[in-house]
Parts: sequence; C-alpha cells; structure tokens
Amino acid sequence: MVVPLTLALGAAPAQAASCTTSTGPYQTRVERFLGLRVDGRQSAADCKAIQKFQSAHGITPTIGYAGPLTWRTMNTMLAQRAAGSTPNKAGKCPTNKGRIACVDLTRQLTWIQDGARLKYGPVPVRTGRDGAETRTGSKRIYYRNINHWSTLYHVRMPYSQFFDGGIAFHSVSKSMYNPPGSGGCVNMRTADAKAYWNLLRNGDDVYVYGRKPGT
Repeated sequence: MVVPLTLALGAAPAQAASCTTSTGPYQTRVERFLGLRVDGRQSAADCKAIQKFQSAHGITPTIGYAGPLTWRTMNTMLAQRAAGSTPNKAGKCPTNKGRIACVDLTRQLTWIQDGARLKYGPVPVRTGRDGAETRTGSKRIYYRNINHWSTLYHVRMPYSQFFDGGIAFHSVSKSMYNPPGSGGCVNMRTADAKAYWNLLRNGDDVYVYGRKPGT
C-alpha cells in the first residue's frame, strides 16, 4: 500500500547491483527451485538467475545471494502450488456459512468458496508486514469502493472491499511477493481483485487464519 519513495519522486531506476560470489545458506534449495544445476556452490549463472528472481519480486539486496528471504519467498510459492484446486483440504476455512472469502496468511493465499465448493482461486496475496499484520478471525465485508483513495497512504486502492477496520481486499501493481508486505490490507493482482469485486457483496463473510512467514 506504500508507494516507494523513488517512484513517488519520479527518480530514475537504480542500476542493477553486481552479483555476489558468496554461496548462500539456502543455495541448494534455491538452485533446485530455479531449475539450476544443484551442487550447492555459487556460480555466475546461479547468481544471475537468483538476481533475476529477486529483481522480479523486489527482494533486496538484489545481488543474487541465496539467503533467508529469497528462500522464504520461494517456499511460499511452493506451498501455493501444492494447494492446487483444494486450498481448504485441511478444513480450516468454515464451510457452513455459504459464500465466504478465505485468507490463509501462512500460504499467502485467498479463495472464495460456497460451502465446500470452490468458486474462485486460490490466488496469491500480499498481506500485512511484521508489526502491521492482517488480523485473523471471522469478518464481514461492510464497505466497498471501486476506486478508493487512501487518506493514510495517499494512493489509489482499486476494487477495495473493507472487512476489518481499515483492512480491505484491493489491487496493487507490485509483485505479490514484494517484501516486507502491506500495511495490513490483503493486496491482490488486478484481475483477482476485480473478480472478487464481482463475486462478493456487503455482508459476505471473510475468514482470515494462519500466520504470514516472517511475522
């Protein structure tokens, strides 16, 4: 929800950082995730591939180091892929409320279900950072604004659907994996936020559970 200062001021993008030759603590896992040769040793090719991944998702420093944040992001992606078309297989989101939007902070996923029937998703989200965590529990959508303006962050929040104080589903243009996270809102890709706008109404249930990695 916060616009990076450099973008807000219209500054030119920084030049790409140079690659590190250091082998990170998650080197082997990161190599496997990226489909690289798995030998646990940093190479120039490894560094460039890791750096490309970091750049795509706003992970800094963008130097190609296989560190904790890079691996945490990849591990979240793996958990999302594993969810497949059965995100509520463990039954943690209620199935006795009819239409409900479920938010799993641990896997950074959301979906809409009607009873036990999946209606949309699951899709990745970007939730509250450490210290501004998205609050868990049973909620309900109480206010919708298709082109909401945040007086707190001074940015547009398209397709906003508020369900807990100032916390809302809304779209952002950045990567869903961009650290450290939102100011508490459930950030979504534009297409997903638009689909939620069309599927949900005031009074619909929202259930948030789990804990975001790194919080």
